[in-house]
Amino acid sequence: MENTRPITTYQAAAILISTIIGVGVLPLPLFAVQAGDTGAPLVTLLGMVLGAIGLFILTFLGIRHPEKTIITYSEDIIGKVLGRICSLFVILFFFVLTGLAAREFGEVVVTGVLQETPLEVTVIVMLLLACISCRNAINVFSYIHNFYLPMLVAPVLIVVALSLKNADPLYLRPIIGTNLPHMLFGTLTISALFQGSFIITMIIPFMKNPKKAIKASLFGISISGGLYLLLVIATVAVFGAEEIKQIFWPTLELARTTALPGNVLQRLDVIFLAVWVTAVFTTLFSSYYFTIYSIQQLLHLQDHKMLSCSIFPFVFISAMLPQNLIQMYEFIKFVGRVGLLITILYPGILLIIDFIKNRRRKENASQQT
Repeated sequence: MENTRPITTYQAAAILISTIIGVGVLPLPLFAVQAGDTGAPLVTLLGMVLGAIGLFILTFLGIRHPEKTIITYSEDIIGKVLGRICSLFVILFFFVLTGLAAREFGEVVVTGVLQETPLEVTVIVMLLLACISCRNAINVFSYIHNFYLPMLVAPVLIVVALSLKNADPLYLRPIIGTNLPHMLFGTLTISALFQGSFIITMIIPFMKNPKKAIKASLFGISISGGLYLLLVIATVAVFGAEEIKQIFWPTLELARTTALPGNVLQRLDVIFLAVWVTAVFTTLFSSYYFTIYSIQQLLHLQDHKMLSCSIFPFVFISAMLPQNLIQMYEFIKFVGRVGLLITILYPGILLIIDFIKNRRRKENASQQT
């Protein structure tokens, strides 16, 4: 850590944004509409709030233990044995998440662009790109995210802005939707799209000023969540809830129906796909890096580089487990919901126990004096 250039608050926020905005951009409006119909924007907002709760819990924990990640400070809070067992579940979750992100990327590319290309080839190419990139130090990791951030945010905002000319506000009514219990359940699916924010626990020990992690988290969740919310509003306003239910990737269809003024470019889906590929890479890059870095810390190894290639075949196998597109998305939804126990509930329990232990230490110190 001493030889690594410190990460600034802006860089930390950029890492969060480019990690959260990823493969889930394409099916996001479908997930939201399936849960809330016309209340899809509200479902997205609630999912963003739930994701923000998990992020701020992790941020508070990181500030209380600024030299450690959740893999190491969990052993201090709940004991070495229990802490390591819980860390194994965290690592396994992000291992599976990495494989699913690569598989979803492969499915979209094979279905929409390279129809003659074997699915395995597209998955291997993306995983190899992440595998090679993960051999760099943490400062290079932050530079890569900072470099790609403008390429992710600007095109999405342009597509949303231009698509609104075809919007019909009536498609957004009623705002609350028709099935409130179903909406609340769908909120869990949407909040799972924000689980990449877990990367903050790896970033804080390298930040120049760990106390500013709160500011970075606020910017990160606001910009990425705001972008997701705008995408859902624009997609529902253009197509309507019932039509979206018939489309696998509504965001891609939104880009196809959007044109630049003056018909300079009549379809933006090609540009949007290029942006989406970049978004997939940054998300996959973060989850892959977090996985190998966590394994390094759990095993107390001096370097994470050798792990980059070691786990590659296992990630690829996990990516190819779903039999088809429908099964893949069902698996993604299930893993995402179960993962909330790891990304929100588990850190929440750690924070409560940490508060209690710290309070007892202070009471014991005051009694001794």
